[in-house]
Amino acid sequence: MSTTEIFLLAMLLIFVAPYLVWRLFRTDYFAPLAIVQIIMGIVLGPGVVGALFPEYHRFVFNPDVVKTLNGVAQWGVMLFVMLAGVELDLKKVWQYRRESATAAGLSLGMPLLFGCGAALLLVHYEGWMGPKAATWQFMLGTGMGCAVTALPVLVLLMEKLDILRQPMGQRILRYASLDDVAIWGVLALIMLDWERVGRQLGFLLAFAILTVLFRRLMARLPRSDRWYVAVIWLIACSFGADWAGLHFMVGAFLAGVVMDAEWFGQDQLDALFKNVLLVLMPVFFLSTGLRTKWDLGGYQVFFVGGLLLFASVAGKLAGARIAGKVLKWKDGEASIIGWLLQTKGLIEIIFANILLDKQIITSETFTALLLMAVGSTMLTTPVVHPKLNRAQNRGLVNQASS
Repeated sequence: MSTTEIFLLAMLLIFVAPYLVWRLFRTDYFAPLAIVQIIMGIVLGPGVVGALFPEYHRFVFNPDVVKTLNGVAQWGVMLFVMLAGVELDLKKVWQYRRESATAAGLSLGMPLLFGCGAALLLVHYEGWMGPKAATWQFMLGTGMGCAVTALPVLVLLMEKLDILRQPMGQRILRYASLDDVAIWGVLALIMLDWERVGRQLGFLLAFAILTVLFRRLMARLPRSDRWYVAVIWLIACSFGADWAGLHFMVGAFLAGVVMDAEWFGQDQLDALFKNVLLVLMPVFFLSTGLRTKWDLGGYQVFFVGGLLLFASVAGKLAGARIAGKVLKWKDGEASIIGWLLQTKGLIEIIFANILLDKQIITSETFTALLLMAVGSTMLTTPVVHPKLNRAQNRGLVNQASS
């Protein structure tokens, strides 16, 4: 078979297998299609199918096919990260800055501390810290992996729970937006290469100047031209960030942050987001699954994944509970907000991919973070749904009694 035919066979597997599992087993309540795609990416990787059928795996996912898949995956994730940046409404964050900063800071800071504590344990064992990582980079990277909130997946989950357009949903979006900015800022710090700091400062200076010109240009363009110019801007920012030694996904996020959703229309942005999830992101999930390894033994990877999951969930809940007391939230709100903010999903996987690319973590740590992201996201709806029902019933009762 030609490389093209094998590539198409791989693409068939990527799209057929997750869809059948999602539809036949009706997993949407606890595992949306995106999560099933991530899980199937792991299953189709070397850790499961590759171990059971090594010859088949080497035939389908040969180096030429993997390179092609990686190219498609990189383009898809660039678009996805840019759209995550566009989603951030920094004007709203500024309007409610005290409340947003308090809630976001605690919901990010507590799991970061818990995650750094877990990383401190792993430092004493071989096989978890990457060969090019300083201890502080590994601890901060792992800790931030536990603190990540997946804004796009959070939007999807809140839409399913019917709270996205409600006041609580909008508050949670503000907290997650601030956390997203902090996460990419910390990632840029971790990626900072002191030997190339001049190039990185040059990129940031050029980005700041060009952003002013870009925004003026976009304001004058008709809507039909803005999409094309936005794609050019995305590619240029991603190239500049990668050339400077940061990462192309840092550039993609920065490219989106400085865009206004009003330039494109929310309906069109939502449509593009759904199309990227449908057409391109499954390839990214598969390419992510191909990186999963169990070289230290499955039980060790699962144990570390469980440790990181505990650090993530416990840290988010602790941070939300403290924020609830400081800001005097209603009974039950802190638990709901904490559970929703601990959702990891795609951003966690993107974050872990960058750490793996830069050899700050090993393949085994990457696999543990991946398992933590899947477990975290699958827990969200089953835990939050009954809590929301109880909170809404209390609200109805209080309203009736008043």
